[in-house]
Amino acid sequence: MSLAFRFPLKTLASACLLTTATLAGTVQAATTVNLSYNGAPDPDKNAVHVFATNLKDLVEEKTDGEIELKLYPNSQLGEEQERMEQAMNSPSLNIASFAGMSPLVPEVFVSAIPFLFSDFEDARTFFDEGEYWQEVENALRERTGIELLAVVEEGGFLAFTNDQKPIHSPADFEGLRFRAMDPSQVALYEAFGASGTPIPWTEVYMALRTGVADGQMNPPMYIILGSLYEVQDYLTLANIQYSDQFLVGNGAMIDGWDEDVRTAFLEAVDEANAMAREHNEAKVDERIAYLEEQGMEAIRPSEEDLAAFREIGQPAYLEWLTEEQGIEQRWIDMALQDAGMTQLAE
Repeated sequence: MSLAFRFPLKTLASACLLTTATLAGTVQAATTVNLSYNGAPDPDKNAVHVFATNLKDLVEEKTDGEIELKLYPNSQLGEEQERMEQAMNSPSLNIASFAGMSPLVPEVFVSAIPFLFSDFEDARTFFDEGEYWQEVENALRERTGIELLAVVEEGGFLAFTNDQKPIHSPADFEGLRFRAMDPSQVALYEAFGASGTPIPWTEVYMALRTGVADGQMNPPMYIILGSLYEVQDYLTLANIQYSDQFLVGNGAMIDGWDEDVRTAFLEAVDEANAMAREHNEAKVDERIAYLEEQGMEAIRPSEEDLAAFREIGQPAYLEWLTEEQGIEQRWIDMALQDAGMTQLAE
């Protein structure tokens, strides 16, 4: 007699159900995805960490646990370009700065034209709805297979700091040495009469402390995050550029998810970004006040001084885009149109 006939039918049915449930559980097991980014895991100091933690919670909630994010703050998985290579070659996510993005899609520098945005609303509309940014997303995917998923605010508009003298206008930059995040910042410093040297974020504090650099440029959040107020005396709120980073992911990984999972993931990205933006904007004045409490002198340039920054910075930056980076004019024209600007300073 066959062994199968020795088991009651009820027992066989139960065994089949158990096997089916086991297989289903295997198929639905959570997929763990690494998410790497700069800065400490401190929600009070790091707006990018606020975004990352919100994204983790929302992704796991909206995908019913099918996707789990493992966070790697403090550049634990490498500096900018290493992490972009990981996003290109493995199923992972990364929040990159311009230093990570620009080697792959230098056209991203166009979005950092000085004084392109007057406020947060202008910047958000530009990135969320503009033709230029859609073209940047397409270019990155075509060249690298990386999906550009969100523009993440990192703490307000950029401010200059230094430990030598108050900076009110471009003339005050003469002779100073600045840390640069990327070549675009070097171009700006040189236009104002200073010099710029690219230095990784993880080395900025020591560079300022030892005098390798006199100053740097970052939003107030990053000045607090890096404790730069300990080695910098002056804070110039010129609001010259919008401060942002970029959530990117391996395109093949995202395409490989079921449609329901992919849709839930993208909804989580949008919701986490909206939450981070609200949190970020609400904290700007508080962060500036904190830096003043730590002993920094906050300089708010006059309209005349801001005009001087614009009149020097914009033409120099445009020349750098076209002459040094070889950016085609059509990218600049698209960005200006999306920003509602017919022309820049001449």
